Amino acid sequence: MLTRRHFIATGTALFSTPLTGAALAQSTSADWARWDAQVTPANYDPSTSNPWGFHPRYLPQRVEHNPGLTPGDIHVDAVARYLYHIGTDGTAARYGVSIARGNLYEPGTYDIRRKAKWPKWTPTADMIERDPEQFEQFADGVPGGPTNPLGSRALYLFVGNRDTYLRIHGTPHPRSIGGRASSGCVRMVMAHIIGLYEEVSPGSRAILYPAENGVTASS
Repeated sequence: MLTRRHFIATGTALFSTPLTGAALAQSTSADWARWDAQVTPANYDPSTSNPWGFHPRYLPQRVEHNPGLTPGDIHVDAVARYLYHIGTDGTAARYGVSIARGNLYEPGTYDIRRKAKWPKWTPTADMIERDPEQFEQFADGVPGGPTNPLGSRALYLFVGNRDTYLRIHGTPHPRSIGGRASSGCVRMVMAHIIGLYEEVSPGSRAILYPAENGVTASS
């Protein structure tokens, strides 16, 4: 059922837990299916299932959007903590997200050049330099799996041919949704991004709006 909401434009804006034990072997599609089931609630209904206990407004909904937006693009309202995936019928799929802490959030327009299921995670050099005690031990990377910081799916954000190391990804910390928690990326509930992932095509854009000037959805 379509929940009728609008998001509007003003000016230029719209709207780690490490793995433990032995390292996981190279994952397979069978692993992915098993992990998908592990992170998806029983009798899952995206619009109502909320075992994570965050505010219901962060559950997926379909909303109306302004004319002129490009179908397939993603828009992140950093103030309301919403991600919108623009559809072809005047509506968008809206999801709750968390964004980066402080000045680690980087608004801008990015190209989604790659997407991956249950990807390997490697901390960036900046992350290791900023907090070596936390991140240096993972410098060689962490294999995919339910406790991997990138979670179940990841969309890779580029500027031209340059990988920005920013991602839209699942998180093993769903209670962070609605807050500022990451080292630069946009986080989603793992079950939510599993659904979004199938609808996103490489080559689409992701527009991340400034945290200071975002425009929230309104009834």
